[in-house]
Amino acid sequence: MNGSTNFHYSFSVLPREERRAIHIVYEFCRQIDDIVDEGPSVTAEDLRLKREHLQSWRNKVESYYGSSSPASAVGSAAEGLSSQLASVINRYNIPKQYLLTLIDGCERDLVQRRYKTFDDLKEYCYSVASVVGLICIEIFGYRREETRQYAINLGYALQLTNILRDVKQDKDRGYIYIPQEDLQRFRYTEEDLINEVYDDRFQRLMAFQVQRARDFYHKARTMLHPDERLTMVAAEIMDAIYYRLLEKIELNDYRVFQRRIKVNTLHKLITAMRIWIGGKVFVKRLR
Repeated sequence: MNGSTNFHYSFSVLPREERRAIHIVYEFCRQIDDIVDEGPSVTAEDLRLKREHLQSWRNKVESYYGSSSPASAVGSAAEGLSSQLASVINRYNIPKQYLLTLIDGCERDLVQRRYKTFDDLKEYCYSVASVVGLICIEIFGYRREETRQYAINLGYALQLTNILRDVKQDKDRGYIYIPQEDLQRFRYTEEDLINEVYDDRFQRLMAFQVQRARDFYHKARTMLHPDERLTMVAAEIMDAIYYRLLEKIELNDYRVFQRRIKVNTLHKLITAMRIWIGGKVFVKRLR
């Protein structure tokens, strides 16, 4: 899941109804994430209760697609999240599988704390990040099939950036998302990571991960057609803020064990305004 402050600066430029729809989707994502992350997941009973809660959300999602009278507008603040989400789904024709895939991806954290290969991790990133992008572009409105690939690849890039920023926080919770095949490649062990060993091996390992994330940013950008830029301005802001975060991880020599690296508020604000204004100017020139 993406950070709430980055979310705020990215989506504050949207028209009111789209912004409200995105906030409802974000709240849904946050609640699913919280079911998995909050409270213990130690005993079989803990896991059973969390899975029951996730299943209840699956049942709700299934029920939304049985309605014969789709809502024409996003639900009001007075409605509960479930009915608000149903309204968003109907208003923007969100595919059911996106929501179910997100739930499945978050549930994976209940049972899997290590990833053997990057292909395994990529599948996880798709479930918890790329599908969120796919939901968002349905709300933004898109015309070109390539834009779906843009959303998918940007989702990979954002989630990989999150993973690199949160290496310490994740391992303190018992999770190591860096693939085991990459640890082996650089002869940096799981025990080294748990003990926060910072050396040349770790730097080379992190440089490899940063380059992989950067490649997904670049791939995403090649998929965004110029005439979709204004429509996707919120995603472009998210891209720019997280790409700056990736750069800061690199500029700080990957010292993620010492502190949680962040992009400052002023930079986020300037980035949002620059891309929003730039998008409008670019589209005006196209016309």
